[in-house]
Amino acid sequence: MSDGNGWYYAEQGKPVGPMTLDELIARLPKVGGPDALVFGPDLSDWTAARRIARIASRLQTGGATLPTPPRSRRADEIDYEIVGEEMQYVEMTLDPGEMVIAESGAMFYQSAGIRMQTVFGDPNKDAGFLDKLVAAGRRVLTGESLFMTTFEAAGSQRERIAFAAPYPGKIVPMHLDQLGGELICQKDSFLCAARGVEISIAFQKRIGVALFGGEGFIMQRLVGDGVALIHAGGTLMHRELAAGETIKVDTGCLVALQPSVEYDIQLVGGIKNTLFGGEGLFIATLTGPGRVWLQSLPFSRLAGRVLANAVGRRKDDQGSLLGGLALGGLLGGDD
Repeated sequence: MSDGNGWYYAEQGKPVGPMTLDELIARLPKVGGPDALVFGPDLSDWTAARRIARIASRLQTGGATLPTPPRSRRADEIDYEIVGEEMQYVEMTLDPGEMVIAESGAMFYQSAGIRMQTVFGDPNKDAGFLDKLVAAGRRVLTGESLFMTTFEAAGSQRERIAFAAPYPGKIVPMHLDQLGGELICQKDSFLCAARGVEISIAFQKRIGVALFGGEGFIMQRLVGDGVALIHAGGTLMHRELAAGETIKVDTGCLVALQPSVEYDIQLVGGIKNTLFGGEGLFIATLTGPGRVWLQSLPFSRLAGRVLANAVGRRKDDQGSLLGGLALGGLLGGDD
């Protein structure tokens, strides 16, 4: 690692820096200490300060070297295999007592020893009815069902269960313990996760994102140290943005991003681009540092093409000006 002026720490989801290693270490006690996420030379991703020996050894409390805090894994360690190319499914093998959390309707098949339960609210918490009602209400805000489904290996032997992708694309494993413990994803990309991964909502702070973001004002937040499986339509693109690096994408093509990535909505600009460009009025801008995952075929785009060629539409209308100026397409692009 280098001591040069290339270090950052994350505060409230945004990078702070650049700074020297000495400056970083001096600031860390005020922003989370050993659990603060940092980024710098020779690091490929945001990492907890306590996991970097050179930094952890210099963090001090009362003049004593701060030891690396013990951390026990909360989530079940699930064995999984992704099968197929374009229409995939994921097969999971559960040890006795292990559990998987999934959205309603995602299950493909299960072995005889799997116990399925429909859960109201957060399946990771043994909460009261009011807390469960609040958790369920948050899920309604994301457009999901009030209920989630759990699948547990209830017997004395290993069991199998599989979940299928809802449309052509790729199933992507997200190991949250390797991603800083948190991931933001669009509301319909989550497929399933190991017990211990909390699924909640993430509000977008900017009003532009709220009104025109495609994914909308609310996205899903996955928190924990286990594996979560999400689905991307078409071909998956994985990009790691450097600090300050910006890319512009169609609002419907965003699948997931780390909380350190800033997400905003901008006007496409230009009368001709707006009216005849076919990309809608708005485009998403993603600014690093952090990882982003994009999809080449959002479901809204797939559904739009199917509807555009549905029985009953006149063939001579397909290239008409009125068809191209439909209000939905004008405002939302593929959304």
